[in-house]
Order: sequence, then C-alpha cells, then structure tokens
Amino acid sequence: MTTTLAEDEQTENPRPGNPLAEVLPWIGLLGLLAIAVGALTAVFWANIVELPSYSIAPDGSASVSERALTEFVAADAWYVLCGALVGLGLGVVAWKWFKPLGWPSAVLAAAAGLLAGIVCWQVGELLGPPGGTFDERLANALIGEQVPIALTLRSMSAPAVWAFAAVTPVLLAASLGPEEAAPRPRRQLHAPGEPPEETVDERGVLTEVVHQDSP
Repeated sequence: MTTTLAEDEQTENPRPGNPLAEVLPWIGLLGLLAIAVGALTAVFWANIVELPSYSIAPDGSASVSERALTEFVAADAWYVLCGALVGLGLGVVAWKWFKPLGWPSAVLAAAAGLLAGIVCWQVGELLGPPGGTFDERLANALIGEQVPIALTLRSMSAPAVWAFAAVTPVLLAASLGPEEAAPRPRRQLHAPGEPPEETVDERGVLTEVVHQDSP
C-alpha cells in the first residue's frame, strides 16, 4: 500500500486547529443557555409578583391604598433576587467551560448574566397583565374595577445585578483557586563521581562550572 507525499506530510505535520473556531460554538451555547434561563425566570417572576392595583372611584378617579404603595418595589426586589441566583449559576457554568481562557471567562460570564437579565425583563413585561399598557387599561376601566400596574422595572440598574452575580464565581475561583506553577528548568547535574569545578570571578563570587559530555 502506497501513499502520496502530500498524505505523508499531512500525517507527519498536522495543521494546528483554530482556537477561535473551537471557542465560538461554546460561546454561542452559553448565549442560548442565558436566553433560555432568562425566559424561564421571567415566567417565575411574572407569577410570583403580586402587583398592586388602582381602584376606580365613581367620579372616574383612580386611587391606590397605602399598603399597595409599599408593593410597588416588589417587582424589582424579586427581579434582583432571581438575578442573584441565576447569575451565580451562569457564572459557575462560564468558569467550568472557559477556565483555560483566563480573564476573558469573566467577561463572558458577565455578558451571559446581563443577557439573561435583559431577556427576563422583556419577557416578564410581555407576561404582565393583559389588555395593553397600564394607561390603556386605566382609561378603559369601569367604576369599581381594580387595575393592576404593569410588570416592569422601576430601577434601570437592576439588570446589572445579574452581571455582577455572574462574574462573582469566576473572580472568586480565579483568586482563591490553586495557581498553576510555571515549569522550572531543571538544573543540569554533573556526571556521577565527578565533582563540579568551582571558580571565583573578579568580584569574588563563587560559581560552579559543569562540564558537559560531548555527544
């Protein structure tokens, strides 16, 4: 059985793979995971939050009770809590997958957490009270009807919690984990039975001269 020269050279000298081409599919998989987790969290967020409602008075005005006023921040509080838990999980996954990359793993973890937070925010608003926007529902409400507020964020900095929570496991693992020591060059030993030659240079420093055997 004979082979061509090109086949022999390809066998003896295989071409190195492209690192970027190997990492890109995993980055895409992390993005899909963040989107899926964000959408599932939005379903939980929309069902766990109890939205306060405005009551329509006989004169057409809308009012809300003092107790309901304290529930306006409930949506943000639950969103931040979900972001802290989901972000930590995404950070652990990012560290497991992209640990060999070094510092870019922290960037990928933060991006995945932020992406999941934005998806949860937008999908959660779609899963909010039906009937259009809050202004539309309030304008079309009848006397005595309860009109819940919209499911949205009052604090625009809340999605940042998802990113910070995701990057936290990566930073902790990188700082507290064992460091990989760089290989140290081995010192060449002298031949058995042959003592090393010691010399003193002009500065009075004692050095050893090791004779290497010629091949």
